[in-house]
Amino acid sequence: MSPGMVMTAETKREENAQESQYQKGVKHLCENGIAKVPNKYILPVSERPNSFVNGESNASEINLKLPVIDFAELQGSNRSQVLKSLANACEHYGFFQLVNHSIPRDVIIRMMEVSGRFFELSFEEREKYMSADMWAPVRYGTSFNQTKDGVFCWRDFLKLLCHPLSDVLARWPSSPVDFRKFAVAYAKETKCLYLMLMEAILESLGLATTKNKTREDEEEDDILEEFQDGSQLMFVNFYPSCPEPDLTLGMPPHSDYGFLTLLLQDEVKGLQIQFQEKWVTIEPIPNSFLVNVGDHLEIFSNGRYKSVLHRVVVNSTKSRISVASLHSLPLKTMICPSPKLINEANPRRYKDTDFATFLEYAASREPKKKNFLESRKLT
Repeated sequence: MSPGMVMTAETKREENAQESQYQKGVKHLCENGIAKVPNKYILPVSERPNSFVNGESNASEINLKLPVIDFAELQGSNRSQVLKSLANACEHYGFFQLVNHSIPRDVIIRMMEVSGRFFELSFEEREKYMSADMWAPVRYGTSFNQTKDGVFCWRDFLKLLCHPLSDVLARWPSSPVDFRKFAVAYAKETKCLYLMLMEAILESLGLATTKNKTREDEEEDDILEEFQDGSQLMFVNFYPSCPEPDLTLGMPPHSDYGFLTLLLQDEVKGLQIQFQEKWVTIEPIPNSFLVNVGDHLEIFSNGRYKSVLHRVVVNSTKSRISVASLHSLPLKTMICPSPKLINEANPRRYKDTDFATFLEYAASREPKKKNFLESRKLT
């Protein structure tokens, strides 16, 4: 064997060994000590968080003030005005901050605290749940799609299928010992909150009212029942501090697949949304949820409500934890534009879709921006 062939074989073994380390997650990588971002995590210059296009930065220096929806007022006499604010938020921002919600503060505190303790477990304990199978009901993974991503992102996650709980709970992590107890309480509370928000969303679209319903509202009653039996996925995200945060992202630009996502985050800033072609940082509001429109709601509303690109940046001093609760109709249900939102002036704009279609798409390629939703649009 020639020296060149030996060198090639050694290089290949080194590359395979490095790839194996990356598959174990960025938390494991950091635990072993790094002073620089490995090449596997370095984005092309044009995709970095502070890149420039035509001499202009792609990021805004201001923090965007998102619409704030007061959940308590939504349940009170001011509901009609709050519904208008909700419609405006979904149409023009795709995001809103939800305050004065109904979830007890101790439920939120315990969920965040036990999530942190999960990621503090040894790698051997976390590894029990590691899988590249995107269909797995419980999955510990890294990046976005660790089997397809050419460049990894600076994130580890724990995915939990939450419905029906009786079928999946035994597969959830048993460590920390109180993880299931606190995560179940949180999952149930966010599901109830989501259902009340979806009733308001339907009403804001002119599809249902809370009073004086007629037979014409039976379709909306049916879909509310479907939401009650709908899918719920929770992603517990961990973004370690990063030695060179300008070279990578915690999550690349993407939109969420479902109807609504309820995001719980700690006090560390990191989420950015695309607004007027600029990336703007969202300031977390204590004891609130950041709620965003998903692809399914954009399809259902026939394009009236917008599923917006968002991404996560990381920093050099602090780790960050968030819990994203994604909600939609049952996984096998076909999502289509509401017939009541289609007319001659507003023709049907989207193909039917379901969760299996999304997973097949996500598993087949490296996700880039809003490709899945774009693939559902009718030309």
